[in-house]
Amino acid sequence: MTQPTLDRPRLLIVDDEKYIRDILADFLGMEGYYVRTAADGAAALNELQQAHYDLIISDLKMPRMGGIELLEAVGAAAPNALTIIMTGFGTVETAIDAMKRGAYDYILKPFKVEEVIHVVQRGLEKQRLSAENMRLREALSLYKVSEAISASLSLEQVLATVGDTALTELDAESVSTWLDDGEGGFFERQRLFAAHLPADVCAQLGTFEPEAFVEHFAADTVLLDQGVIASRFFKQPPVSPATSLLAVPLRIKTRLIGWVCLTSYARTTRFDEGQRKLLSIVAARTSAAVENARLYEDLRATFQQTIQGLAKAIDKMDRYTSGHSDRVALYSMLLAKRLGLGQDQVEVVRQSALMHDIGKIGCVMNLNKPGKLTQDEYETFKQHPGYGKDILEPIKFLNPLIPGVYLHHERWDGRGYPLGLKGNDVPVMARIVSVADTYDAMTSDRAYRRALPHEVALNEIDRCSSTQFDPAITDAWNEGIEEFREQQRAEGVDVPE
Repeated sequence: MTQPTLDRPRLLIVDDEKYIRDILADFLGMEGYYVRTAADGAAALNELQQAHYDLIISDLKMPRMGGIELLEAVGAAAPNALTIIMTGFGTVETAIDAMKRGAYDYILKPFKVEEVIHVVQRGLEKQRLSAENMRLREALSLYKVSEAISASLSLEQVLATVGDTALTELDAESVSTWLDDGEGGFFERQRLFAAHLPADVCAQLGTFEPEAFVEHFAADTVLLDQGVIASRFFKQPPVSPATSLLAVPLRIKTRLIGWVCLTSYARTTRFDEGQRKLLSIVAARTSAAVENARLYEDLRATFQQTIQGLAKAIDKMDRYTSGHSDRVALYSMLLAKRLGLGQDQVEVVRQSALMHDIGKIGCVMNLNKPGKLTQDEYETFKQHPGYGKDILEPIKFLNPLIPGVYLHHERWDGRGYPLGLKGNDVPVMARIVSVADTYDAMTSDRAYRRALPHEVALNEIDRCSSTQFDPAITDAWNEGIEEFREQQRAEGVDVPE
């Protein structure tokens, strides 16, 4: 009997007559196939549950389990295997019925070995073409997946796409994604399991040994093991031994930044060279996407730190304005959510509110002096939105915040500044910041007056609805601020009256 190799077709001969099994095994083995035999359908089914087979040649009438019963069981045990029925002249109609049930072809006894070899070759070629067509469909699907990976700047979304692809397109039962920790080590960033695996089974599927993968990828490019998985890849071996493992590295140039490891535990499922190539394509896109996502996260962190630093600089100008920017940002964010803006829009509104007074850095005077400003001082004060715009314009990544910074002193009735815009011509971001800014200014201590009570400030905003403020926004504000204050009280936060 021939020994198995990864690329040699695997055949199972099923017949209750030993000499027929031996003849077919000898001749098909000489043709280069890996061949095993079984004495009846029940023994064949047990073999199919233990290993993968490409083609089954089965007698029609056998004890315990005949060819028709085996054919029906093959659909569940080895859905990708072809079945050829052997029969005598008197049961041709039964053999034809078997083809209607899913058999690929039938062979009449007594047979000529050359005819059997021809039918096997034809069946395996059909199977090869079907697999190739499936691979082409998978390739197209994975190309679309890799494009989606490349287009994303979210690390979570990138990893979720990779995991879902491995489970659905590559038939993995477990997918583990590892990333470098920036300090020379690696950690398991994500591990997903096939939906058909119960939670208690997933908990027993072992843990990997990262150093073994690092060592392997240092000397090779991929890991494709179809036999018993080497114990060195597991820190804690799975209770049910893994039967096939496929791992591809994630690299930026020559630097290893992680890897994706697919595992199968079913004896009839194994990863092949085609799947290795497809996963390698996805891994190449994933590597670049992970690096881009990390750079983007770093940029976002820098962005947030820059905004916070500028906001603190504004509030440090005068002790009376301390915390003003943070509160206006909080109120603006609550109001933006209340108005149903999308998550990204809400964040831009929040950041713009943090920056809304950045232009005051350009007003070289104490604008919080006791008493009213003189006309000249007021005219200088009115220039701070323009100064804010001038400060932010050269910083490209802060440009989306400019409408809220530059136009938060515009009015609904068109009597605001600096442009005198009216109604919906004022960007919604600026209309939101305007209400939040006014409320906090009234309810905070200033050099020239004490903080006003909440109800007084609320009534004043309501009075100025349709003149200074957008009425739809003031309605949303009046409802939202009360809910927020109730929530704060429920959480034990001291809420000013």
